[in-house]
Amino acid sequence: MHLLFVCVGNTCRSQLAEAIARHLGFEASSAGTHPGAAVAGHTLAVLEDRGVDTSGLRPKSIDEVDVEAADRIFSMGCGVACPNLPLDDDWGLDDPVGQPRDVYEATADEITRRLRALLDAQP
Repeated sequence: MHLLFVCVGNTCRSQLAEAIARHLGFEASSAGTHPGAAVAGHTLAVLEDRGVDTSGLRPKSIDEVDVEAADRIFSMGCGVACPNLPLDDDWGLDDPVGQPRDVYEATADEITRRLRALLDAQP
Protein backbone atom coordinates (compact mmCIF):
# COMPACT_ATOMS: atom_id res chain seq x y z
CA MET A 1 0.00 0.00 0.00
CA HIS A 2 1.37 3.41 -0.99
CA LEU A 3 0.59 6.23 1.44
CA LEU A 4 0.92 9.94 0.64
CA PHE A 5 1.13 12.46 3.47
CA VAL A 6 0.31 16.07 2.63
CA CYS A 7 1.01 19.18 4.64
CA VAL A 8 1.74 22.83 3.98
CA GLY A 9 5.50 23.05 4.60
CA ASN A 10 6.47 19.36 4.33
CA THR A 11 9.17 19.87 6.96
CA CYS A 12 7.81 18.17 10.11
CA ARG A 13 4.67 16.02 10.39
CA SER A 14 4.47 14.74 6.83
CA GLN A 15 8.21 13.97 6.81
CA LEU A 16 7.85 12.04 10.08
CA ALA A 17 4.92 10.12 8.59
CA GLU A 18 6.73 9.30 5.34
CA ALA A 19 9.83 7.98 7.10
CA ILE A 20 7.98 6.05 9.81
CA ALA A 21 5.60 4.53 7.26
CA ARG A 22 8.52 3.27 5.19
CA HIS A 23 10.16 1.93 8.33
CA LEU A 24 6.99 -0.05 9.05
CA GLY A 25 6.92 -1.53 5.53
CA PHE A 26 4.60 0.79 3.62
CA GLU A 27 5.52 2.53 0.40
CA ALA A 28 5.26 6.20 1.30
CA SER A 29 5.84 9.73 0.11
CA SER A 30 5.06 13.20 1.37
CA ALA A 31 4.59 16.66 -0.08
CA GLY A 32 3.59 20.19 0.78
CA THR A 33 1.43 22.81 -0.81
CA HIS A 34 4.11 25.40 0.03
CA PRO A 35 7.23 23.36 0.89
CA GLY A 36 9.87 24.77 3.22
CA ALA A 37 13.58 24.97 2.54
CA ALA A 38 14.68 21.98 4.64
CA VAL A 39 13.42 19.18 6.87
CA ALA A 40 13.29 20.39 10.48
CA GLY A 41 16.30 19.42 12.57
CA HIS A 42 14.18 17.93 15.35
CA THR A 43 12.34 15.82 12.76
CA LEU A 44 15.60 14.28 11.58
CA ALA A 45 16.93 13.80 15.13
CA VAL A 46 13.76 12.07 16.34
CA LEU A 47 13.77 9.71 13.37
CA GLU A 48 17.46 8.91 13.65
CA ASP A 49 17.15 8.21 17.39
CA ARG A 50 14.40 5.69 16.56
CA GLY A 51 16.57 3.96 13.97
CA VAL A 52 14.45 5.26 11.09
CA ASP A 53 16.25 5.95 7.81
CA THR A 54 16.21 9.65 6.89
CA SER A 55 18.09 9.40 3.61
CA GLY A 56 16.33 11.13 0.76
CA LEU A 57 14.00 13.16 2.96
CA ARG A 58 13.50 16.66 1.62
CA PRO A 59 10.57 19.06 1.31
CA LYS A 60 8.69 18.45 -1.94
CA SER A 61 5.88 20.22 -3.71
CA ILE A 62 2.65 18.35 -4.33
CA ASP A 63 3.48 18.80 -8.03
CA GLU A 64 6.63 16.64 -7.58
CA VAL A 65 4.88 13.51 -6.34
CA ASP A 66 2.79 10.96 -8.20
CA VAL A 67 -0.61 11.45 -6.58
CA GLU A 68 -2.07 8.72 -8.79
CA ALA A 69 0.31 6.15 -7.27
CA ALA A 70 -1.09 6.71 -3.77
CA ASP A 71 -3.60 4.22 -2.41
CA ARG A 72 -4.41 6.50 0.54
CA ILE A 73 -3.82 10.24 0.97
CA PHE A 74 -3.71 11.84 4.40
CA SER A 75 -3.58 15.49 5.37
CA MET A 76 -1.64 16.00 8.56
CA GLY A 77 -4.03 18.54 10.06
CA CYS A 78 -2.94 21.78 8.51
CA GLY A 79 -6.05 22.75 6.62
CA VAL A 80 -4.68 21.59 3.28
CA ALA A 81 -7.26 22.15 0.61
CA CYS A 82 -6.35 20.90 -2.84
CA PRO A 83 -9.31 20.63 -5.21
CA ASN A 84 -7.62 17.88 -7.25
CA LEU A 85 -6.40 15.91 -4.24
CA PRO A 86 -8.78 13.21 -2.98
CA LEU A 87 -7.98 13.12 0.75
CA ASP A 88 -8.88 9.94 2.62
CA ASP A 89 -8.55 11.52 6.04
CA ASP A 90 -7.16 14.52 7.94
CA TRP A 91 -5.14 13.33 10.92
CA GLY A 92 -5.59 16.63 12.75
CA LEU A 93 -2.07 16.77 14.20
CA ASP A 94 -0.73 20.04 15.61
CA ASP A 95 2.30 21.39 13.79
CA PRO A 96 5.42 20.97 15.95
CA VAL A 97 7.45 23.52 13.94
CA GLY A 98 9.42 25.75 16.29
CA GLN A 99 8.43 23.66 19.33
CA PRO A 100 10.74 21.76 21.69
CA ARG A 101 11.91 18.30 20.72
CA ASP A 102 9.46 16.55 23.06
CA VAL A 103 6.60 17.88 20.90
CA TYR A 104 8.19 16.21 17.87
CA GLU A 105 8.53 13.00 19.90
CA ALA A 106 4.83 13.10 20.79
CA THR A 107 3.92 13.74 17.16
CA ALA A 108 6.06 10.81 16.02
CA ASP A 109 4.41 8.59 18.67
CA GLU A 110 0.93 9.50 17.41
CA ILE A 111 1.91 8.97 13.77
CA THR A 112 3.36 5.56 14.68
CA ARG A 113 0.15 4.65 16.52
CA ARG A 114 -1.99 5.56 13.50
CA LEU A 115 0.26 3.70 11.08
CA ARG A 116 0.22 0.58 13.24
CA ALA A 117 -3.59 0.78 13.25
CA LEU A 118 -3.51 0.88 9.43
CA LEU A 119 -1.27 -2.19 9.43
CA ASP A 120 -3.61 -4.01 11.80
CA ALA A 121 -6.59 -3.17 9.58
CA GLN A 122 -5.01 -4.66 6.45
CA PRO A 123 -6.35 -8.04 5.34
